[in-house]
Amino acid sequence: MEVSVTGLWRKLFGRAVEAPLDPDRSDLVVVAASFDDAEACSTALARAATLRADRPAVLRHHLRIPSAQVGRVCEIAAQEGYAPAAGVNGADGDLEQLILQRVQLLDALHCSQERSRMAGLAQRHDGHADGWDALQPPPQE
Repeated sequence: MEVSVTGLWRKLFGRAVEAPLDPDRSDLVVVAASFDDAEACSTALARAATLRADRPAVLRHHLRIPSAQVGRVCEIAAQEGYAPAAGVNGADGDLEQLILQRVQLLDALHCSQERSRMAGLAQRHDGHADGWDALQPPPQE
């Protein structure tokens, strides 16, 4: 008899394992954001009243990249688990708007590291990082 990891966990510990957060869920809401280069991630997260730091969030980076570079930027970002957000990209003059996202626990250190990583990636490909936001399901009433 084959037992899944989830089934084994439930059997050993008597608790269900929560399903991973789907970044394409339609009920996700913005719980934290910063579009100010001078603002520290810790400040933005401290301001985030509805962020549940113990739960995964969809961290999204808003970039503007030359159209010819978008494929390469997505390829590089995929190495770190990022994917383009569905249906939110568009053009802004000569630059294409691109939102790269991944699911992770969000804290000031990791948010800052990822913001820096995305700013460097955009800059190396003649683009700009405009900011970031984080989404989670709304709190259960």
